[in-house]
Amino acid sequence: MSDIDGTILDRLFGVIAARRGADPATSYTAKLLRDGKGAIAKKLGEEAFETGIEVIKGDRVRLTAESADLLYHLLVAWADAGIAPAEVWRALEARQGRSGIAEKQSRGGN
Repeated sequence: MSDIDGTILDRLFGVIAARRGADPATSYTAKLLRDGKGAIAKKLGEEAFETGIEVIKGDRVRLTAESADLLYHLLVAWADAGIAPAEVWRALEARQGRSGIAEKQSRGGN
């Protein structure tokens, strides 16, 4: 196992945020941010679907690659919405130790 940990997501978010206003002709991230919520949501949905397919197929290498794509596009969506990763980490922290079923019911989920 390498020394890479979850802080890579915080660092990647910093890169994504720094690309806002970069040249969309040379930065895919800048292009997504310029194209707006609809384009970001479409890509996020595509990546979620592709990740789900790899879950079913059971191909670890492809699931790893698609998971990375999904996380990247999720971070782009957060950047566009002005949500810092720490806000999401706090939400996860608040749920820690709670039953997933109880937590979902507290939000009115099914």
